[in-house]
This record gives sequence, structure tokens and C-alpha cells, in this order.
Amino acid sequence: MMPAIEICNVAKRYGALQALAGISLDITPGEFFGLLGPNGAGKTTLISIIAGLARADAGSVRIMGADVVTDYRRARRLLGVVPQELVFDPFFSVRETLRFQSGYFGLRRNDDWIDEILQHLDLSAKAGTNMRALSGGMKRRVLVAQALVHKPPVIVLDEPTAGVDVELRQGLWQFIRRLNRAGHTIVLTTHYLEEAEQLCSRIAMLKAGCIVALDSTRNLLARFSGMQLKLRLDRAALPEDPGVTVLAADGERFTLRLRDYAALESLLHRLRELGVQIQEFELAPPDLEEVFLRLTGNAPAAAEPRT
Repeated sequence: MMPAIEICNVAKRYGALQALAGISLDITPGEFFGLLGPNGAGKTTLISIIAGLARADAGSVRIMGADVVTDYRRARRLLGVVPQELVFDPFFSVRETLRFQSGYFGLRRNDDWIDEILQHLDLSAKAGTNMRALSGGMKRRVLVAQALVHKPPVIVLDEPTAGVDVELRQGLWQFIRRLNRAGHTIVLTTHYLEEAEQLCSRIAMLKAGCIVALDSTRNLLARFSGMQLKLRLDRAALPEDPGVTVLAADGERFTLRLRDYAALESLLHRLRELGVQIQEFELAPPDLEEVFLRLTGNAPAAAEPRT
């Protein structure tokens, strides 16, 4: 099967900064894919190369088989990008903006699809409003609408919910999930790791221009996170167990990392054998933020500057 996005040994340098150091990655058609990393990891640079806004120093990128350099017209038609920055034309209304965007792709009678996008993004009431009069959240909705106006099979979302209220975020994801179920390939960058955990079937994590992890979300959580257990016992007696790592201990209170549920069952069994009573018990499931911190050594931030 031809990849929706094929990235082959892509490198990019800005002066002394190696923004991308030979990235290779295939994204499958219909996949909901997450591209994560700390500030300066190279995510926005990679998206700029995919979108044709920057030229790689080495390597190649293809969208559904179309090279973004040598076959750029077809590559642009196959791709919709929601940029991180709020870029808009202050002289047009929302509907005019979307009509002009349609015209860039040769679509003259696109109002039915524009109306559907406006409805799903809760923009119908703002269709005649000048872009300058919109709030930041509303402008971001229009950016999403612009990326979808030509019905591209591949959609890249670069921090689409940054600074957006909860209601819009939920409505946006409902619409994007619907597009994904209809066969659209979705690539998401976000610092809201719970979004990536809930939405993405597979994730690549970047650090300093390199991929440090690439796997299904489930496997990443299983391999790098594990469950965290907080216990208060009736005595300071915790049995050793190969599936248990002690993260913190303070008298009868323990914070543990468990390899899996089998390790939990083994620990509880040994506590019962020793006659140790559990006074408090709090189990937290695997967490993508812990995976992110372990692999990148950075806490997620609210936004990423362009690199």
C-alpha cells in the first residue's frame, strides 16, 4: 500500500542548528498519527517541508506518491495544513475567505461543502463576519476550515487547539474523527498529550531533530510508562517484586511503578501472605506524559516557536 506520507532521510539545517537529522517515516492511509516533541525538536520544520513551505537540504517527502518538490501541484491538492500561527486576510469575511481558498484549487461551486464545514465548526453564524472581528478561537476555526475546503485526503494539524476553549476543542475533534473514519489521514502535533493519547493510533516522538520513539500509542504506554501505585500500609514492610519499582518511600507510604497488571496481582498476593494491611490504595493507569518525559527529558509546553 502506498503511504499517505512518505518521509525519506529528510535533513534540514539553519546555520549551526541541525533542525532535522535524517528523519525517515511512513504514515499509512487512514491513520490518525501523532507527531510529538519538546520545543525546538523539529516538528514545525518537518511540517513546513511536508507542506512545501521549506526545502529540505537532503531527502524527500511524498504525499500519496506525489513528491512535494518535483510534483508540487498534485502534492498541494492532496494535502490540507492547519498552521500553528493565526494567519488570515483582514479584508474578507469568513465565507469569502473560504471561497477564495476554494478558488486556489480550482473549485468554483463549493458552497455546499463550505456550508457543511461552517456548520461542523460552529461558524455558520459568523459566515458574513469580517476576519478582523473574530476572536482568536474563531480565527483558528477558520484556519481549520481553510485546510479542509478542497477535501484533501491528508490533513496535518499543527497545534490546532492551542488557546481554544473546551467546547470548540470537543466539537473540532468530533468533526476530525468523522473525517478520519471516512478515510482521511490525520497528522497531529500537540502539546496537549491527553489529546494525542485519546486520538492517535500511532505516535512518533522527536528530540533534537531525530525520532526517539515510533510505535503504537498502546505499545509506547506499555513499554515506557507502566502503572503507578500509591500505597499506605499498616507498617513499613514492602516485599520485593521484580515487576515493581519503588519511586518513593516515606515510612508506611510508598509510590511504586508496576510493570503490568500481573505485577499488581503478585504484589497484592505477597502483601496478603505477609499479613500486611492496605490502608490507602490509588492506582493510576499508564500516562503518555510520563512516556514523553522519559524519552525527551522535557515537560510539554503550551506552544512551539517556529524552528
